[in-house]
Amino acid sequence: MRYENMNSFIVMDIVREAQKYEDTIHFEIGQPDLTPNEKVKEALKKAVDENKFSYTESLGLFELREKIAKHYKKEYGVNIDESQILLTPGTSGAFLIAYTLTLKHNGKLGLSDPSYPCYKNFANMLDIEPIFMNINKECDYELKVEHLKKHKLDALQISSPSNPTGNIYSNENLKELINYCEENKIHFISDELYHGLIYEKEAATALEFSENVFVINGFSKYYCMPGLRLGWIVVPKNLVREAEIIAQNIFISAPTLSQYAALEAFDYEYLEQIKNKFKARRDYLYTELNEIFSVDAKPDGAFYLWVDVSKYTDDSFAFAKELLENIHLATTPGKDFGKNETNKYLRFAYTRDIEHMKEGINRLKEYLKSR
Repeated sequence: MRYENMNSFIVMDIVREAQKYEDTIHFEIGQPDLTPNEKVKEALKKAVDENKFSYTESLGLFELREKIAKHYKKEYGVNIDESQILLTPGTSGAFLIAYTLTLKHNGKLGLSDPSYPCYKNFANMLDIEPIFMNINKECDYELKVEHLKKHKLDALQISSPSNPTGNIYSNENLKELINYCEENKIHFISDELYHGLIYEKEAATALEFSENVFVINGFSKYYCMPGLRLGWIVVPKNLVREAEIIAQNIFISAPTLSQYAALEAFDYEYLEQIKNKFKARRDYLYTELNEIFSVDAKPDGAFYLWVDVSKYTDDSFAFAKELLENIHLATTPGKDFGKNETNKYLRFAYTRDIEHMKEGINRLKEYLKSR
């Protein structure tokens, strides 16, 4: 295992440091402050009262997998069998299944730079070689077929909407990437964790273009259940049994109480309210930060802004520490997400209410005036 190539999250160091100050303004952590609907809480309490403490089967509760399959039909018009859905401990368990299924020792996994750091770290754990391809505002922060043609890959991982930029892959590009991967025997893995938190555009699932893709999602973000640690992966039909065996060996089953709670998560009226609250936060923070720094693009989804701070620094890590120490404002340095000019960027999460963010913006403006 390539432990020496693994990195801790700088953001977790920021989180720990931010706890020293009672008045910290939090833009650093990608965790919703909103709660799931009341029916989720009631289902969780009921599961506790009924002593639902045993394992489920490794695929997960049939009733929940059935609800997820119905969700794909309702939202995307896609028919998948509930047997293709495996419930996992967060999306982390789903990534481990996907990588174990698709990549052998020293296999090559294509990733964008910037991208979510766990992809690379999981690859290193499994002796998989991450192959980074630079993306920026010129390509709308999307990997294109032209990127892939420069490398020999065994699998490709994308995220849409993405962390840290919040961009969504266009339907046309998503289809082209999937077609290229199928023609060249490259496994296609799509991280769709932020689906639902999409503000103007529509986002397609990779399952609309192929039955042979691996799609990962979960209940942490849109469904506001991060601490329940529950995700899922959709796998091709011919790999269900192999995926089940991997799950049995890695984690036996996803958390049982969380699965019972998630049976009530698909309250679409409530989820629409969640989305609208995050949209209002995005609109506020984008307007404010774009006046202070430079934001490459207004994010289409998720709850992050990828902010170019090069007007003030060429070392965003040092700048993040400076802001935390001097005005108790916590952000995530771009360094967490790769090496592609990430020293110029900070990620701001709009996971707190607007009043909280307003205080942070006021502090930031005053500080930069006197800096």
